[in-house]
Amino acid sequence: MQGITTMPVYLWTVPMFHCNGWCLAWGIAAQGGTNVCIRQVTARAIFENIALHKVTHMGAAPTVLNSIVNSKPDDRKSLPHKVAVMTGGSAPSPTVLFKMEELGFSVTHIYGLTETYGPATLCTWKPEWDSLSPEEKAKVKARQGLQHTVIEMDVKDPITMKSVPFDGKTIGEIMFRGNTVMSGYYNDEEATKEALAGGWFHSGDLGVRHSDGYVQLKDRSKDIIISGGENISTIEVETVISEHPAVLEVAVVGRPDKYWGETPCAFVSLKEGFSVNGEDIVKYCRDRLPHYMAPKTVVFEELPRTSTGKVQKFVLREKAKAMGSISQN
Repeated sequence: MQGITTMPVYLWTVPMFHCNGWCLAWGIAAQGGTNVCIRQVTARAIFENIALHKVTHMGAAPTVLNSIVNSKPDDRKSLPHKVAVMTGGSAPSPTVLFKMEELGFSVTHIYGLTETYGPATLCTWKPEWDSLSPEEKAKVKARQGLQHTVIEMDVKDPITMKSVPFDGKTIGEIMFRGNTVMSGYYNDEEATKEALAGGWFHSGDLGVRHSDGYVQLKDRSKDIIISGGENISTIEVETVISEHPAVLEVAVVGRPDKYWGETPCAFVSLKEGFSVNGEDIVKYCRDRLPHYMAPKTVVFEELPRTSTGKVQKFVLREKAKAMGSISQN
C-alpha cells in the first residue's frame, strides 16, 4: 500500500493504539525494518529523525503535515531521499499536499474508519496524472480513491440503497461491507442495527464517485450545513480558506441563523507573524465561492483536537451555537 518492501525505516507520528498501529509495527519488523518512535510530534523532531535514521516511510495525520509545511526554516533539514508518507484521518487540503511534495515527500492518501479495520481505500496514482500541473496533482491526491482491501465499497443513496452514478456530482453515503468490517458495536444492538442497515456499514460520510471510480469525500453527514435549503460542504469551504496565505488551520461548522436556518462559521488559526480580520477571510471566500457558501462568522482561535489529531467539531458546533442566532439577509 505504501511501497514498503524490505528493510524499511518507519517513523511513527501516529499513536500505536490507533488503527494504523494495530499491525503495522509488526509488519515493519517482519520486513526486517526499523520502527522509529518519537515522544513529541513536532516538525523539528520529524526532520531530525528523518536525517538521523534515514527514514524511508512515515504515517501522519493532515494536522501533522500542516505543521511540517508551515515549520520554520531553522526546524528543517534536507531529506536524504524521497520519504513516502501515508496520510488519513481527515480530508487533507490540496494546498498542504502540494507543499509536502515541494519539500520532497511523496504523499499517499488513504481513508477508512475503526469500524472497517482502519484504511479501506487508497488514492492509487494513475500514470496519466503525471502530466498534470503540481496543483492539479494535489487535487486528485486529495481524493479518497479506490477500495484496496477485501472490503467492498460503494456510494449509495441511504434511503433507496441504490448506487449513485459515477458523475462526480451526485452525493451519497460511503458504505462498506466485507470480512474486515466490524460485526457490531459492543452491547449496543440499536446502534449496530442502524449502522449495518441493508447489509452495508453506513460510514456517515457523504461523497461522490468520479467517472474513473475514485471516491471523493464531501463531508460528514452531521457536518453538512443546510443554509436556505442549499447544502454546503464544510470541506469545500475549508479547502478555500486554507489556501489563504495567512491561514494555518481552519474548521467550518454551522451557526444558527434566524433567516437561513444556519450559515457557515469558520474557526481559524493564523500563521505566526500574520494578521487578518474576519472581513478579509469572508471577501477571500466570496471571490472564490458562491456567496451563500462564504462564512458569515469568522472566529480566530486554536482548534480543539483529539489525541489522534482530529478536529473536535462537536466542540466548535457548541461554541457556534452559544454565540446565538444571527440574521443576515
